[in-house]
Amino acid sequence: MPAKAPKTSRHLEVERKFDVVESTVSPSFDGIAAVARVEKSPMQALDATYFDTPAQDLARNKVTLRRRTGGHDAGWHLKLPAGPDARTEVHAPLSASGSHDAVPQELVDIVLAIVRDKPLEPVARISTQRESQVLYNAEGTPVAEFSNDHVTAWSAAAADDTGSPPAQQEWREWELELTEAAGADTELLNRLSNRLLDAGAAPAGHASKLARALGAPPQPDGTQPAEHPLQRAVAEQIGEMLVWDRAVRADAFDSVHQMRVTTRKLRSLLRDYQESYGLPGSEWVLDELRELAAVLGIARDAEVLAERYERQLDGLAPELVRGRVRERLVGGAQRRYQTGLRRSLVAMRSQRYFRLLDALEDIAAQVPGSATDTEHAPVTIESAYRKVRKAAKAAARVAQDQPGDEHHRDEAIHRIRKGAKRLRYTAAATGAAKVSDQAKVIQSLLGDHQDSVVSRDHLSHEAQTAYAAGEDTFTYGLLYQREADLAERCRQQLDDALRNLAKSVRKAGH
Repeated sequence: MPAKAPKTSRHLEVERKFDVVESTVSPSFDGIAAVARVEKSPMQALDATYFDTPAQDLARNKVTLRRRTGGHDAGWHLKLPAGPDARTEVHAPLSASGSHDAVPQELVDIVLAIVRDKPLEPVARISTQRESQVLYNAEGTPVAEFSNDHVTAWSAAAADDTGSPPAQQEWREWELELTEAAGADTELLNRLSNRLLDAGAAPAGHASKLARALGAPPQPDGTQPAEHPLQRAVAEQIGEMLVWDRAVRADAFDSVHQMRVTTRKLRSLLRDYQESYGLPGSEWVLDELRELAAVLGIARDAEVLAERYERQLDGLAPELVRGRVRERLVGGAQRRYQTGLRRSLVAMRSQRYFRLLDALEDIAAQVPGSATDTEHAPVTIESAYRKVRKAAKAAARVAQDQPGDEHHRDEAIHRIRKGAKRLRYTAAATGAAKVSDQAKVIQSLLGDHQDSVVSRDHLSHEAQTAYAAGEDTFTYGLLYQREADLAERCRQQLDDALRNLAKSVRKAGH
Protein backbone atom coordinates (compact mmCIF):
# COMPACT_ATOMS: atom_id res chain seq x y z
CA MET A 1 0.00 0.00 0.00
CA PRO A 2 1.44 3.42 -0.91
CA ALA A 3 2.38 5.71 1.94
CA LYS A 4 -0.08 8.45 2.78
CA ALA A 5 0.90 12.00 1.83
CA PRO A 6 2.09 14.05 4.79
CA LYS A 7 -0.66 16.25 6.14
CA THR A 8 -0.48 19.96 6.78
CA SER A 9 -1.41 21.67 10.03
CA ARG A 10 -2.57 25.22 10.71
CA HIS A 11 -2.32 27.64 13.58
CA LEU A 12 -2.80 31.35 14.15
CA GLU A 13 0.45 33.26 14.65
CA VAL A 14 0.08 36.50 16.63
CA GLU A 15 3.33 38.43 16.79
CA ARG A 16 5.05 41.79 16.48
CA LYS A 17 8.52 42.60 15.22
CA PHE A 18 10.86 45.32 16.41
CA ASP A 19 14.01 46.95 15.08
CA VAL A 20 16.94 47.23 17.48
CA VAL A 21 20.57 48.22 17.23
CA GLU A 22 23.42 45.97 18.27
CA SER A 23 23.85 47.67 21.64
CA THR A 24 20.18 47.44 22.69
CA VAL A 25 19.81 45.53 25.97
CA SER A 26 17.14 42.86 26.28
CA PRO A 27 13.97 44.01 28.08
CA SER A 28 12.68 43.05 31.51
CA PHE A 29 9.18 41.65 31.98
CA ASP A 30 9.18 41.99 35.79
CA GLY A 31 6.03 43.46 37.27
CA ILE A 32 3.64 42.34 34.53
CA ALA A 33 0.77 40.53 36.26
CA ALA A 34 0.30 38.04 33.44
CA VAL A 35 3.95 36.94 33.61
CA ALA A 36 4.91 34.88 36.67
CA ARG A 37 8.29 33.65 35.46
CA VAL A 38 10.61 33.77 32.46
CA GLU A 39 12.78 30.90 31.20
CA LYS A 40 15.57 31.10 28.68
CA SER A 41 15.57 28.54 25.86
CA PRO A 42 18.69 27.04 24.27
CA MET A 43 20.15 28.96 21.34
CA GLN A 44 18.60 27.93 18.02
CA ALA A 45 20.26 28.01 14.59
CA LEU A 46 17.55 28.45 11.94
CA ASP A 47 18.17 28.32 8.22
CA ALA A 48 15.36 29.17 5.79
CA THR A 49 15.04 29.33 2.02
CA TYR A 50 12.16 31.52 0.80
CA PHE A 51 10.23 30.87 -2.41
CA ASP A 52 8.24 33.17 -4.66
CA THR A 53 7.38 33.76 -8.30
CA PRO A 54 9.86 35.75 -10.45
CA ALA A 55 7.62 38.82 -10.00
CA GLN A 56 7.38 38.22 -6.21
CA ASP A 57 3.61 37.85 -6.31
CA LEU A 58 3.49 36.18 -2.90
CA ALA A 59 5.41 39.01 -1.26
CA ARG A 60 3.15 41.57 -2.95
CA ASN A 61 0.17 39.84 -1.32
CA LYS A 62 1.92 39.69 2.09
CA VAL A 63 2.34 35.92 1.87
CA THR A 64 5.57 34.11 2.71
CA LEU A 65 6.59 30.58 1.79
CA ARG A 66 9.75 29.00 3.18
CA ARG A 67 11.56 25.77 3.87
CA ARG A 68 13.28 25.97 7.25
CA THR A 69 15.61 23.65 9.10
CA GLY A 70 16.53 23.93 12.75
CA GLY A 71 14.29 24.70 15.70
CA HIS A 72 11.26 22.85 17.01
CA ASP A 73 9.10 23.56 13.94
CA ALA A 74 11.44 22.68 11.07
CA GLY A 75 9.55 22.14 7.83
CA TRP A 76 7.67 24.05 5.15
CA HIS A 77 5.82 27.16 6.34
CA LEU A 78 3.20 29.13 4.41
CA LYS A 79 2.13 32.33 6.19
CA LEU A 80 -1.08 34.12 5.17
CA PRO A 81 -2.42 37.49 6.39
CA ALA A 82 -5.06 37.12 9.12
CA GLY A 83 -5.54 40.65 10.44
CA PRO A 84 -3.42 43.08 12.49
CA ASP A 85 -0.45 41.34 14.17
CA ALA A 86 -1.77 37.96 12.99
CA ARG A 87 -1.04 35.44 10.29
CA THR A 88 -2.31 31.96 9.58
CA GLU A 89 0.63 29.59 9.35
CA VAL A 90 0.26 26.37 7.41
CA HIS A 91 2.98 23.85 8.23
CA ALA A 92 4.06 20.82 6.24
CA PRO A 93 6.91 18.46 7.22
CA LEU A 94 10.20 18.49 5.34
CA SER A 95 9.25 15.07 3.98
CA ALA A 96 6.29 16.66 2.12
CA SER A 97 8.68 17.56 -0.70
CA GLY A 98 10.98 15.37 -2.74
CA SER A 99 13.74 17.99 -2.85
CA HIS A 100 14.82 21.27 -1.29
CA ASP A 101 13.49 23.30 -4.22
CA ALA A 102 10.22 21.44 -4.84
CA VAL A 103 7.40 23.18 -2.97
CA PRO A 104 4.79 20.73 -1.62
CA GLN A 105 1.74 20.76 -3.87
CA GLU A 106 -0.67 21.04 -0.95
CA LEU A 107 0.89 24.41 -0.09
CA VAL A 108 0.90 25.58 -3.71
CA ASP A 109 -2.82 24.76 -3.98
CA ILE A 110 -3.62 27.14 -1.11
CA VAL A 111 -2.11 30.14 -2.94
CA LEU A 112 -2.84 29.00 -6.49
CA ALA A 113 -4.87 32.14 -7.24
CA ILE A 114 -1.72 34.19 -6.54
CA VAL A 115 0.88 31.88 -8.07
CA ARG A 116 -1.29 30.66 -10.99
CA ASP A 117 0.93 28.98 -13.57
CA LYS A 118 4.13 30.79 -12.66
CA PRO A 119 7.15 28.92 -11.31
CA LEU A 120 8.09 29.09 -7.64
CA GLU A 121 11.82 29.52 -7.11
CA PRO A 122 14.20 30.46 -4.29
CA VAL A 123 14.35 34.24 -3.82
CA ALA A 124 16.24 34.53 -0.53
CA ARG A 125 18.04 32.61 2.16
CA ILE A 126 17.93 33.76 5.77
CA SER A 127 19.94 32.34 8.67
CA THR A 128 18.98 33.28 12.21
CA GLN A 129 20.73 32.80 15.52
CA ARG A 130 17.85 32.97 17.97
CA GLU A 131 17.98 33.56 21.71
CA SER A 132 14.52 33.06 23.21
CA GLN A 133 12.75 33.61 26.48
CA VAL A 134 9.45 31.87 27.25
CA LEU A 135 7.02 33.80 29.44
CA TYR A 136 4.77 31.76 31.79
CA ASN A 137 1.67 32.78 33.74
CA ALA A 138 0.91 31.85 37.36
CA GLU A 139 -0.61 28.52 36.28
CA GLY A 140 2.64 27.53 34.57
CA THR A 141 1.21 27.95 31.06
CA PRO A 142 3.43 29.63 28.45
CA VAL A 143 1.71 32.80 27.20
CA ALA A 144 4.37 34.39 25.00
CA GLU A 145 7.86 34.01 23.57
CA PHE A 146 10.38 36.80 23.20
CA SER A 147 13.12 36.23 20.61
CA ASN A 148 16.35 38.13 20.14
CA ASP A 149 17.39 37.36 16.55
CA HIS A 150 20.74 37.91 14.87
CA VAL A 151 19.95 37.69 11.18
CA THR A 152 22.09 37.05 8.10
CA ALA A 153 20.31 37.23 4.74
CA TRP A 154 21.10 36.75 1.07
CA SER A 155 18.68 37.82 -1.64
CA ALA A 156 18.72 36.38 -5.16
CA ALA A 157 17.55 39.76 -6.42
CA ALA A 158 20.73 41.36 -5.07
CA ALA A 159 23.02 39.38 -7.37
CA ASP A 160 24.59 41.52 -10.10
CA ASP A 161 24.77 40.75 -13.84
CA THR A 162 28.28 39.31 -13.51
CA GLY A 163 26.93 36.32 -11.64
CA SER A 164 28.67 37.28 -8.41
CA PRO A 165 27.14 35.96 -5.19
CA PRO A 166 24.41 38.23 -3.77
CA ALA A 167 25.41 40.73 -1.13
CA GLN A 168 25.06 39.65 2.47
CA GLN A 169 22.90 41.63 4.89
CA GLU A 170 23.10 41.43 8.66
CA TRP A 171 20.87 42.94 11.32
CA ARG A 172 19.38 42.33 14.73
CA GLU A 173 15.66 42.31 15.51
CA TRP A 174 13.23 41.26 18.22
CA GLU A 175 10.09 39.19 17.88
CA LEU A 176 7.26 38.94 20.39
CA GLU A 177 4.81 36.10 19.78
CA LEU A 178 1.79 35.04 21.81
CA THR A 179 1.27 31.34 22.37
CA GLU A 180 -1.85 29.43 21.44
CA ALA A 181 -2.95 29.56 25.09
CA ALA A 182 -2.90 33.37 25.02
CA GLY A 183 -4.78 33.53 21.75
CA ALA A 184 -5.06 37.03 20.31
CA ASP A 185 -4.91 38.85 23.67
CA THR A 186 -4.28 42.38 22.41
CA GLU A 187 -4.00 43.81 25.93
CA LEU A 188 -1.23 41.37 26.85
CA LEU A 189 0.54 41.95 23.55
CA ASN A 190 0.43 45.73 24.12
CA ARG A 191 1.82 45.44 27.65
CA LEU A 192 4.68 43.21 26.55
CA SER A 193 5.36 45.43 23.52
CA ASN A 194 5.65 48.48 25.74
CA ARG A 195 8.49 46.81 27.63
CA LEU A 196 10.35 46.33 24.35
CA LEU A 197 9.77 49.94 23.37
CA ASP A 198 10.96 51.09 26.81
CA ALA A 199 14.16 49.11 26.25
CA GLY A 200 14.91 51.11 23.10
CA ALA A 201 13.26 49.05 20.35
CA ALA A 202 11.19 50.57 17.56
CA PRO A 203 8.30 49.00 15.60
CA ALA A 204 9.81 47.15 12.65
CA GLY A 205 9.95 49.08 9.40
CA HIS A 206 9.26 45.90 7.44
CA ALA A 207 6.55 43.30 7.84
CA SER A 208 8.98 40.36 7.80
CA LYS A 209 12.61 39.33 7.56
CA LEU A 210 11.96 38.43 3.93
CA ALA A 211 10.65 41.90 3.09
CA ARG A 212 13.82 43.43 4.51
CA ALA A 213 16.03 40.93 2.72
CA LEU A 214 14.33 41.63 -0.61
CA GLY A 215 14.62 45.37 -0.13
CA ALA A 216 10.86 45.88 -0.16
CA PRO A 217 9.68 49.41 0.59
CA PRO A 218 8.74 50.14 4.22
CA GLN A 219 5.21 49.45 5.37
CA PRO A 220 2.65 52.08 4.28
CA ASP A 221 2.10 54.92 6.74
CA GLY A 222 -1.30 55.97 5.41
CA THR A 223 -0.04 59.07 3.61
CA GLN A 224 -0.12 57.64 0.11
CA PRO A 225 -2.34 59.53 -2.33
CA ALA A 226 -5.75 57.99 -2.87
CA GLU A 227 -6.53 56.44 -6.23
CA HIS A 228 -9.79 57.07 -8.04
CA PRO A 229 -12.67 55.61 -5.94
CA LEU A 230 -13.72 53.11 -8.61
CA GLN A 231 -10.13 52.01 -9.18
CA ARG A 232 -9.61 51.59 -5.44
CA ALA A 233 -12.86 49.64 -5.08
CA VAL A 234 -11.92 47.29 -7.93
CA ALA A 235 -8.49 46.67 -6.39
CA GLU A 236 -10.06 45.97 -2.99
CA GLN A 237 -12.46 43.44 -4.46
CA ILE A 238 -9.66 41.67 -6.32
CA GLY A 239 -7.89 41.33 -2.98
CA GLU A 240 -11.10 39.98 -1.44
CA MET A 241 -11.43 37.49 -4.28
CA LEU A 242 -7.95 36.10 -3.57
CA VAL A 243 -8.82 35.74 0.12
CA TRP A 244 -12.10 33.93 -0.57
CA ASP A 245 -10.37 31.78 -3.19
CA ARG A 246 -8.19 30.35 -0.41
CA ALA A 247 -11.24 29.83 1.78
CA VAL A 248 -13.12 27.96 -0.96
CA ARG A 249 -10.14 25.68 -1.49
CA ALA A 250 -10.25 24.91 2.25
CA ASP A 251 -14.06 24.41 2.07
CA ALA A 252 -14.53 27.03 4.80
CA PHE A 253 -18.06 27.86 5.88
CA ASP A 254 -19.86 30.39 3.63
CA SER A 255 -16.76 30.81 1.46
CA VAL A 256 -18.44 29.88 -1.83
CA HIS A 257 -21.15 32.44 -1.10
CA GLN A 258 -18.65 35.19 -0.30
CA MET A 259 -16.53 34.49 -3.37
CA ARG A 260 -19.63 34.56 -5.55
CA VAL A 261 -20.66 37.89 -3.98
CA THR A 262 -17.20 39.25 -4.74
CA THR A 263 -17.41 38.26 -8.42
CA ARG A 264 -20.74 40.06 -8.63
CA LYS A 265 -19.36 43.17 -6.96
CA LEU A 266 -16.51 43.18 -9.46
CA ARG A 267 -18.92 42.87 -12.39
CA SER A 268 -20.96 45.79 -11.09
CA LEU A 269 -17.93 47.98 -10.44
CA LEU A 270 -16.39 47.16 -13.81
CA ARG A 271 -19.62 48.07 -15.59
CA ASP A 272 -19.54 51.43 -13.80
CA TYR A 273 -15.87 51.79 -14.71
CA GLN A 274 -16.63 50.94 -18.35
CA GLU A 275 -19.55 53.35 -18.59
CA SER A 276 -17.64 56.18 -16.93
CA TYR A 277 -14.22 55.92 -18.54
CA GLY A 278 -14.33 53.27 -21.23
CA LEU A 279 -12.56 49.99 -20.79
CA PRO A 280 -11.48 48.50 -24.12
CA GLY A 281 -11.63 44.72 -24.27
CA SER A 282 -13.41 44.39 -20.93
CA GLU A 283 -16.51 42.58 -22.20
CA TRP A 284 -14.83 39.19 -22.03
CA VAL A 285 -13.80 39.93 -18.43
CA LEU A 286 -17.43 40.65 -17.53
CA ASP A 287 -18.48 37.46 -19.33
CA GLU A 288 -15.86 35.41 -17.48
CA LEU A 289 -16.94 36.83 -14.12
CA ARG A 290 -20.53 35.93 -14.99
CA GLU A 291 -19.50 32.37 -15.88
CA LEU A 292 -17.46 32.02 -12.71
CA ALA A 293 -20.41 33.21 -10.61
CA ALA A 294 -22.61 30.65 -12.37
CA VAL A 295 -20.21 27.81 -11.56
CA LEU A 296 -19.97 28.91 -7.93
CA GLY A 297 -23.74 29.25 -7.90
CA ILE A 298 -24.24 25.49 -8.23
CA ALA A 299 -22.63 24.91 -4.85
CA ARG A 300 -24.01 28.09 -3.32
CA ASP A 301 -27.65 27.40 -4.26
CA ALA A 302 -27.37 23.88 -2.86
CA GLU A 303 -25.78 25.22 0.33
CA VAL A 304 -28.62 27.72 0.80
CA LEU A 305 -31.27 25.05 0.30
CA ALA A 306 -29.59 22.58 2.67
CA GLU A 307 -29.36 25.17 5.45
CA ARG A 308 -32.87 26.46 4.75
CA TYR A 309 -34.59 23.07 4.84
CA GLU A 310 -32.63 21.86 7.86
CA ARG A 311 -33.66 24.98 9.80
CA GLN A 312 -37.30 24.72 8.68
CA LEU A 313 -37.61 21.00 9.42
CA ASP A 314 -35.98 21.42 12.83
CA GLY A 315 -38.64 24.03 13.61
CA LEU A 316 -41.55 21.72 12.85
CA ALA A 317 -43.23 19.38 15.32
CA PRO A 318 -41.99 15.79 14.75
CA GLU A 319 -45.41 14.59 13.62
CA LEU A 320 -45.35 17.14 10.79
CA VAL A 321 -42.10 15.78 9.32
CA ARG A 322 -43.26 12.79 7.31
CA GLY A 323 -41.62 10.33 4.97
CA ARG A 324 -38.10 10.74 3.60
CA VAL A 325 -38.42 14.51 3.38
CA ARG A 326 -35.26 15.27 5.39
CA GLU A 327 -33.16 12.85 3.38
CA ARG A 328 -34.46 14.21 0.09
CA LEU A 329 -34.31 17.91 0.90
CA VAL A 330 -31.31 18.25 3.24
CA GLY A 331 -29.25 15.23 2.22
CA GLY A 332 -29.87 15.80 -1.48
CA ALA A 333 -28.85 19.47 -1.26
CA GLN A 334 -25.70 18.58 0.67
CA ARG A 335 -24.69 16.10 -2.02
CA ARG A 336 -25.31 18.70 -4.72
CA TYR A 337 -23.13 21.13 -2.75
CA GLN A 338 -20.20 18.71 -2.82
CA THR A 339 -20.67 18.19 -6.55
CA GLY A 340 -20.80 21.94 -7.10
CA LEU A 341 -17.73 22.49 -4.95
CA ARG A 342 -15.74 19.99 -7.02
CA ARG A 343 -16.80 21.77 -10.20
CA SER A 344 -15.79 25.11 -8.70
CA LEU A 345 -12.35 23.81 -7.76
CA VAL A 346 -11.81 22.44 -11.25
CA ALA A 347 -12.65 25.88 -12.69
CA MET A 348 -10.36 27.56 -10.15
CA ARG A 349 -7.39 25.45 -11.28
CA SER A 350 -7.83 26.27 -14.98
CA GLN A 351 -5.81 28.51 -17.27
CA ARG A 352 -9.05 30.32 -18.03
CA TYR A 353 -9.35 31.35 -14.37
CA PHE A 354 -5.70 32.40 -14.15
CA ARG A 355 -6.07 34.65 -17.21
CA LEU A 356 -9.16 36.23 -15.68
CA LEU A 357 -7.18 37.10 -12.56
CA ASP A 358 -4.37 38.50 -14.72
CA ALA A 359 -6.84 40.70 -16.58
CA LEU A 360 -8.46 41.97 -13.38
CA GLU A 361 -5.10 43.00 -11.96
CA ASP A 362 -4.24 44.77 -15.22
CA ILE A 363 -7.50 46.72 -15.03
CA ALA A 364 -6.87 47.71 -11.40
CA ALA A 365 -3.44 49.03 -12.39
CA GLN A 366 -4.83 51.28 -15.13
CA VAL A 367 -5.25 54.98 -14.49
CA PRO A 368 -8.79 56.10 -15.36
CA GLY A 369 -9.03 58.89 -17.88
CA SER A 370 -11.42 61.79 -17.56
CA ALA A 371 -14.95 61.41 -18.87
CA THR A 372 -15.47 64.46 -21.06
CA ASP A 373 -17.66 63.03 -23.82
CA THR A 374 -21.26 61.95 -23.86
CA GLU A 375 -20.39 58.34 -24.62
CA HIS A 376 -18.61 57.92 -21.31
CA ALA A 377 -20.54 60.03 -18.81
CA PRO A 378 -19.51 59.22 -15.22
CA VAL A 379 -21.81 56.81 -13.41
CA THR A 380 -23.46 58.65 -10.54
CA ILE A 381 -25.68 57.64 -7.64
CA GLU A 382 -28.62 59.22 -9.44
CA SER A 383 -27.99 57.37 -12.70
CA ALA A 384 -27.67 54.03 -10.86
CA TYR A 385 -30.82 54.80 -8.86
CA ARG A 386 -32.80 55.52 -12.02
CA LYS A 387 -32.34 51.86 -13.01
CA VAL A 388 -33.83 50.73 -9.70
CA ARG A 389 -36.76 53.10 -10.10
CA LYS A 390 -37.34 51.94 -13.68
CA ALA A 391 -37.32 48.28 -12.60
CA ALA A 392 -39.74 49.06 -9.76
CA LYS A 393 -42.19 50.75 -12.12
CA ALA A 394 -41.96 47.81 -14.52
CA ALA A 395 -42.71 45.37 -11.69
CA ALA A 396 -45.73 47.43 -10.64
CA ARG A 397 -47.08 47.32 -14.19
CA VAL A 398 -46.69 43.53 -14.31
CA ALA A 399 -48.53 43.17 -11.00
CA GLN A 400 -51.37 45.38 -12.29
CA ASP A 401 -51.64 44.10 -15.86
CA GLN A 402 -50.87 40.41 -15.21
CA PRO A 403 -52.03 39.74 -11.62
CA GLY A 404 -52.06 35.97 -12.04
CA ASP A 405 -48.70 35.65 -13.79
CA GLU A 406 -46.41 34.77 -10.87
CA HIS A 407 -43.47 33.88 -13.10
CA HIS A 408 -43.24 37.29 -14.77
CA ARG A 409 -43.96 39.04 -11.47
CA ASP A 410 -41.08 37.23 -9.78
CA GLU A 411 -38.73 38.00 -12.67
CA ALA A 412 -39.66 41.69 -12.51
CA ILE A 413 -39.02 41.79 -8.76
CA HIS A 414 -35.69 40.07 -9.26
CA ARG A 415 -34.67 42.85 -11.67
CA ILE A 416 -35.29 45.39 -8.88
CA ARG A 417 -32.89 43.40 -6.72
CA LYS A 418 -30.22 43.43 -9.43
CA GLY A 419 -30.54 47.20 -9.78
CA ALA A 420 -30.39 47.70 -6.01
CA LYS A 421 -27.32 45.52 -5.81
CA ARG A 422 -25.49 47.56 -8.42
CA LEU A 423 -26.57 50.80 -6.75
CA ARG A 424 -25.29 49.49 -3.42
CA TYR A 425 -21.84 48.75 -4.81
CA THR A 426 -21.67 52.05 -6.70
CA ALA A 427 -22.71 54.00 -3.62
CA ALA A 428 -20.20 52.18 -1.41
CA ALA A 429 -17.39 52.84 -3.90
CA THR A 430 -18.17 56.57 -3.98
CA GLY A 431 -18.65 57.01 -0.23
CA ALA A 432 -22.46 57.34 -0.15
CA ALA A 433 -22.86 55.05 2.86
CA LYS A 434 -26.54 55.78 3.61
CA VAL A 435 -27.57 55.09 0.03
CA SER A 436 -25.54 51.89 0.09
CA ASP A 437 -27.23 50.82 3.35
CA GLN A 438 -30.74 51.42 1.99
CA ALA A 439 -29.91 49.63 -1.24
CA LYS A 440 -28.63 46.71 0.84
CA VAL A 441 -31.97 46.55 2.67
CA ILE A 442 -33.75 46.09 -0.67
CA GLN A 443 -31.14 43.63 -1.89
CA SER A 444 -31.54 41.52 1.27
CA LEU A 445 -35.34 41.74 1.25
CA LEU A 446 -35.59 40.68 -2.37
CA GLY A 447 -32.84 38.12 -1.85
CA ASP A 448 -35.18 36.42 0.63
CA HIS A 449 -37.92 36.68 -1.98
CA GLN A 450 -35.74 35.10 -4.68
CA ASP A 451 -34.63 32.32 -2.31
CA SER A 452 -38.31 31.61 -1.71
CA VAL A 453 -38.95 31.42 -5.48
CA VAL A 454 -36.09 28.96 -5.95
CA SER A 455 -37.13 26.93 -2.93
CA ARG A 456 -40.75 26.60 -4.09
CA ASP A 457 -39.63 25.36 -7.50
CA HIS A 458 -37.39 22.81 -5.80
CA LEU A 459 -40.07 21.72 -3.34
CA SER A 460 -42.54 21.20 -6.17
CA HIS A 461 -40.06 19.02 -8.07
CA GLU A 462 -39.10 16.98 -4.98
CA ALA A 463 -42.75 16.51 -4.03
CA GLN A 464 -43.50 15.07 -7.47
CA THR A 465 -40.54 12.68 -7.13
CA ALA A 466 -41.65 11.62 -3.65
CA TYR A 467 -45.26 11.13 -4.82
CA ALA A 468 -44.09 8.93 -7.71
CA ALA A 469 -42.18 6.83 -5.15
CA GLY A 470 -45.30 6.40 -3.07
CA GLU A 471 -44.12 8.62 -0.21
CA ASP A 472 -46.11 10.97 1.99
CA THR A 473 -45.87 14.51 0.52
CA PHE A 474 -47.65 16.43 3.29
CA THR A 475 -44.48 18.13 4.57
CA TYR A 476 -43.53 19.39 1.12
CA GLY A 477 -46.86 21.17 0.86
CA LEU A 478 -46.47 22.67 4.31
CA LEU A 479 -43.01 24.02 3.49
CA TYR A 480 -44.25 25.31 0.13
CA GLN A 481 -46.99 27.35 1.79
CA ARG A 482 -44.53 28.81 4.29
CA GLU A 483 -42.26 29.88 1.44
CA ALA A 484 -45.22 31.49 -0.36
CA ASP A 485 -46.13 33.38 2.84
CA LEU A 486 -42.54 34.60 3.16
CA ALA A 487 -42.53 35.88 -0.42
CA GLU A 488 -45.78 37.76 0.19
CA ARG A 489 -44.34 39.45 3.30
CA CYS A 490 -41.29 40.53 1.28
CA ARG A 491 -43.50 42.06 -1.42
CA GLN A 492 -45.52 43.92 1.21
CA GLN A 493 -42.36 45.49 2.67
CA LEU A 494 -40.93 46.50 -0.70
CA ASP A 495 -42.78 49.82 -1.16
CA ASP A 496 -41.54 51.19 2.18
CA ALA A 497 -37.99 50.06 1.39
CA LEU A 498 -38.12 51.80 -2.01
CA ARG A 499 -39.38 55.03 -0.43
CA ASN A 500 -36.54 54.98 2.10
CA LEU A 501 -34.07 54.44 -0.71
CA ALA A 502 -35.47 57.40 -2.65
CA LYS A 503 -35.08 59.63 0.43
CA SER A 504 -31.46 58.60 0.90
CA VAL A 505 -30.69 59.31 -2.76
CA ARG A 506 -32.25 62.78 -2.54
CA LYS A 507 -30.23 63.59 0.58
CA ALA A 508 -27.03 62.34 -1.06
CA GLY A 509 -27.63 64.73 -3.94
CA HIS A 510 -27.80 67.80 -1.69
